[in-house]
Amino acid sequence: MRKELKITNFIKKNWVGYVFISPVIIGILAFTLYPMVQSLFLSFFREYNVITPPKGFGLYNYIKMFKYDPDLLKSIGITTVYTLINVPLSMALSFLLALLLNKKIKGIGIYRLLIYTPVIIPVTISGLLWKNITNYDYGLANAVLQNIGLGKFPFFDKASTSMLSLILIGFWGLGGGMILWLSTLKNVPVSLYEAAEVDGASKFVKLFKITIPMCTPMIFYNLIMGIIGSLQTFGSVFTLTGGSAGAGNSLYFWLMKIYNDTFNILSYTTGYAAAECWLLFAVIAILTVIIFKTSKWVYYGEEV
Repeated sequence: MRKELKITNFIKKNWVGYVFISPVIIGILAFTLYPMVQSLFLSFFREYNVITPPKGFGLYNYIKMFKYDPDLLKSIGITTVYTLINVPLSMALSFLLALLLNKKIKGIGIYRLLIYTPVIIPVTISGLLWKNITNYDYGLANAVLQNIGLGKFPFFDKASTSMLSLILIGFWGLGGGMILWLSTLKNVPVSLYEAAEVDGASKFVKLFKITIPMCTPMIFYNLIMGIIGSLQTFGSVFTLTGGSAGAGNSLYFWLMKIYNDTFNILSYTTGYAAAECWLLFAVIAILTVIIFKTSKWVYYGEEV
């Protein structure tokens, strides 16, 4: 009886808060949790294409992923290569950019704003913009290259240059990481640098002995978010290639494969696409757990 009264009193005191957070709760339940449960259920059906009822309940889709689907292995390979190159490179460059912009110089805020601005541009708009810029025949990039005597660059017209082009275009969004690094650099105690200067430490020593160790929580965060983001690369590639995955399917990323299987109505592979989604989810979860388990190198202020 007392428990019921406590619960009733708690609801009476906090009902306003529940009203305000109810849209978020409903959104999570309706647009995240329910689709996840539904996709897990459909992943066990051999034939399904959204239009017709699912048929053939069993483990066929999961067996097929590991035995009969070379396209999946190719897409995983492409995604892995991109992740291994893009994540550390983007982290390093955005960090260096933050170091350059972490100065008390007149007008430095304008440079920060200009570098961050591309981040607020939607992925689709950004993709269409770069698609026009990198067009082999009439793109601005090749027009500039021709004017300086370097000749045309194939960008996404050749399989050998597609991945490089995608990685280079990714630098367009370095401003997002830069802002995070800047927030961390601003929180590094000035007293540490002052003490290092008294000891005669050089800028190189201060960078590797103070700045980077104090930034390890942000390195940890950016590493996890970078891996998750790279493994789920889709929007930019789909827009840049017009959904074709580039020359010779050189940009046939994991989510591109899932997208094609989901909407390939005639092949009844929507259930198989759901199974691929759960494999991707499992990979991301395992990598995240591994990073957390090996995060002893991360320094937190309370450890002092």
